Amino acid sequence: MRLYLLKLRKILLCNYPYYILLTIVLIISLVRLITPKISLYNELSTECIGIITEITKTTSSYKITIKNKEKLIIYYYINNNKNINLNIGDEIKVTGEFNKPQKNTSKNLFNYQKYLYNKNIHYIVNAKSIKVLKANTNILNHIKLYIKNNLSNNTYLNAFILGDKSLIKQDVLVSYQENGISHLLAISGMHITLLSNLILKLLKKIRIKETKRYIITSFSLLFYLFLIGIQPSALRGILFFILFSINKIYYFYIKPQNIFLIVLSITLLINPFFIYDIGFQYSFLISLTLILMSKSITGNHLQKLLKTSYLSFVVTIPISLYNYNQINILSIIYNLFFVPLVSSIIFPFSIITLFLRPLTPIYNIFIFILEKVSLILNEITISKLIFPKLNIIIYIIYFILIIIHLKFLNKSKLPLLILIIFLTLHYIYPIIHNTSYLNMIDVGQGDSILLHSNNESILIDTGGTITTNESKIVKNTTIPLLKSLGVRKLKYLILTHGDADHMGEAKYLIENFKVENIIINSGKTNYLEEELINIRKDIIKGNEGLQISCGDFELIQLNEEYQDENTSSQIYYVTNGNINILLTGDASIESELNLLNKYDLPEIDILKVGHHGSKTSSSTKFIDYIKPKYSLISCGKDNKFNHPNSSVLDTLKDSKIYRTDEDGSIMFEINKDKLKIEICRS
Repeated sequence: MRLYLLKLRKILLCNYPYYILLTIVLIISLVRLITPKISLYNELSTECIGIITEITKTTSSYKITIKNKEKLIIYYYINNNKNINLNIGDEIKVTGEFNKPQKNTSKNLFNYQKYLYNKNIHYIVNAKSIKVLKANTNILNHIKLYIKNNLSNNTYLNAFILGDKSLIKQDVLVSYQENGISHLLAISGMHITLLSNLILKLLKKIRIKETKRYIITSFSLLFYLFLIGIQPSALRGILFFILFSINKIYYFYIKPQNIFLIVLSITLLINPFFIYDIGFQYSFLISLTLILMSKSITGNHLQKLLKTSYLSFVVTIPISLYNYNQINILSIIYNLFFVPLVSSIIFPFSIITLFLRPLTPIYNIFIFILEKVSLILNEITISKLIFPKLNIIIYIIYFILIIIHLKFLNKSKLPLLILIIFLTLHYIYPIIHNTSYLNMIDVGQGDSILLHSNNESILIDTGGTITTNESKIVKNTTIPLLKSLGVRKLKYLILTHGDADHMGEAKYLIENFKVENIIINSGKTNYLEEELINIRKDIIKGNEGLQISCGDFELIQLNEEYQDENTSSQIYYVTNGNINILLTGDASIESELNLLNKYDLPEIDILKVGHHGSKTSSSTKFIDYIKPKYSLISCGKDNKFNHPNSSVLDTLKDSKIYRTDEDGSIMFEINKDKLKIEICRS
């Protein structure tokens, strides 16, 4: 046995086996990644059977993930007649409508369909009925359910113990991300290290032998992985601990970087699609960098922490820019405070509070400090740098420059200078690449149009919904889109009138993005407009004849005030060179006739069709007069109003019609009186 171990040790001391292993795994992973995954279901399917692996319940609905041969997401809406008790581990039969997840309908944005595909989820089911075929009998699932239920009423125990951030307030969660500290909430190597050290110390205290200590701790961590689900960053930490334990017990003397290669290989064998996971990218890249640069992390505790923070920030620049189009250069400094606060106080205290609930008030004091400091620091906007999304090659160049910089970290400042110059060129690209464009953003059943020219931008309406106060459109679509286009502020936010589908998310926008001027409809204000007036006292009234500019765009407001909200909607005649644009909001036929009587309108190149293509707008007389070349209709897919109306489509038949429900967002790039059109179909 000893001879065998000596031979094995000799092999493990070489670097080549690890490189060969990783190469083989990468080839296998590539084959698995490019091999199309075929679903067992299609859009004609009506039922499925599976085991519940995840479940989230609100007062009105369930969101359930089930697994059989593939995963499915189930949405089940509760009413008095069909309330049902469902738990993790239950086998259920679901009857309902199968729908493919949506792709992004705006350029550069998150592709939900691709995201779910990488998780082996091809369909979302709107359930009509759910029947429990077999209640959970698995003891591990019962334990998991008990712990989840026990933590469900404490937001941060849920986050730090289970990795579930869904209960954290949205503004706080945004502040963590924008301050560059959201990684502290993910179950990562730091958490695993702290947890494993705690278990090892407890076992040592009760005089368990070293080998047994590592075995018990390893199995405890594997159970913890079952509890939280296989998250790539947690999996990396746990695998690293287990291999480190084997390495230590049997004195294999495997280098840390080679242990890392084994961990990476095992992770990709488990699921090669982890490579698309942002948590995987951050976790593995930072871990590898800190291992390879360990000799450079010297000095006192503060110096080591600063160097670690700097290295973690620098190597993740390409990932942050590609996915979020933003970095916060002060996050290097912020982490000097937040990392010790979370790693040395809050996370250990989370474990203690889990078992000693009377300590919750003290625990909440630290959470209050964490949230309050993050919110205050988030008000510092000068350090938040927004970069436009460019070709993937740019981000590969970033990685090359970063590798060179780290290679010569203590030898030459030139690689760092080149990296800074490259970052600067990327940052000023929107100024160098001076383009004019109109972008009708797909916001569902609503309106939102972006005008951009000479590094100035105007947003006309925000979209919004009548049925909910949640700001999902601006948060998930508008702000990410603006950032991806390199738009750092809005010169004007124009709100054509007070309907929720046009300005329902204006409040969220002005609280989370820089807006210099706001223009609302003239005349009587409704509650949404009053809400904005209470926040911003410098709001401008969009009276008839108001003229504003945005780079090469010149805008003039043509409509007068009426009693009806839609009829008095602001109408903007816009020019850019010889291109004529008419943006009509929800203006009615009455408004259109008024325009014909008062103004000598030219033929229109781009018409934003009034009121989402409703028959209350776009009269034959008006359309025949302005003769639009392109007609843009903003409406939601399968909307309950049946917009656009068939008679309106017939009226517009001589123009090229684009609709957000069919074409997604529609971009018109204007270059010397020529139009280049780009759509983003789902």
